[in-house]
Amino acid sequence: MFRAIVMATALLIGTHAFAQSEPTGARVEVNGMQMYYEVSGKGDPLIVLHAAHTNILSMGEIIPKLAEMHKVYALEFQGHGRTTDINRPITYQNLADDVAAFMDAVGLEKADVFGYSMGGVAGLQLAIRHPEKVNKLAAASIAYDSEAWQPVFQDLKQQMTVEMFTAMPFADDYRKLAPNPDGFPALVEKLIALEHEPMAWEEDVKALETPVLIITGDADIATLEHSVSLFRHLGGGVMGDMGQPLPASRLAVLPATSHTAVISQVDLLHGVIEPFLKGETPKSAFFE
Repeated sequence: MFRAIVMATALLIGTHAFAQSEPTGARVEVNGMQMYYEVSGKGDPLIVLHAAHTNILSMGEIIPKLAEMHKVYALEFQGHGRTTDINRPITYQNLADDVAAFMDAVGLEKADVFGYSMGGVAGLQLAIRHPEKVNKLAAASIAYDSEAWQPVFQDLKQQMTVEMFTAMPFADDYRKLAPNPDGFPALVEKLIALEHEPMAWEEDVKALETPVLIITGDADIATLEHSVSLFRHLGGGVMGDMGQPLPASRLAVLPATSHTAVISQVDLLHGVIEPFLKGETPKSAFFE
């Protein structure tokens, strides 16, 4: 979800440097836009959702890694990458509804979901608004409340301008892929507005029955306290080794990892995502 200056240097430099595993690209009409997506791998369906200002390529090596065990559907959101923009604000609710409509369009009744940053929050809203479509959700660098962000980012949000983003390297990357190469300033305006959208979803989170893997860097955009709070709302934070099954939801904190470094920690990400999707847990020394 971090859409500030550091994304230019840490996440998107060399967007095209990551090798993809021969994905098949296509477009489908979703809520008035032409949504671009790529399919790779075989197995149970897994939808992958990218961060703001970015595209499928920016997700890097985690997609082919996940495609070793899953049929991955990687989407590009409204106005991002090769997906057209429409005359509509970008909100997390709209993004979630777009994913639900995409699933209907391609015949996916239910799927696991992995989302990063904006894509992770959209995945959370998908589980809230369309729980019947989400088997399990792995969400990296997310929040359920606007007060979750680190104070320094709260200050930065107030200073964001379109010009700040159009001067960044990913503005050139946008022009290489977008159906409308001149549409980046309009997209940035919508994403700045998204930063100021209110988020207060505590009660919705508490009502979730979908298992959620919360992934955060220990130097991420959301405070660690917020990630722990989210985990507790989902039934986590209990003591194990008491003969009872562990909660279905999980929390993973990546060490020495900032927000923009989360998606580059491929081995760590895969090491927590895959066991979660499979329902595997480390064996207790005292209980089967």
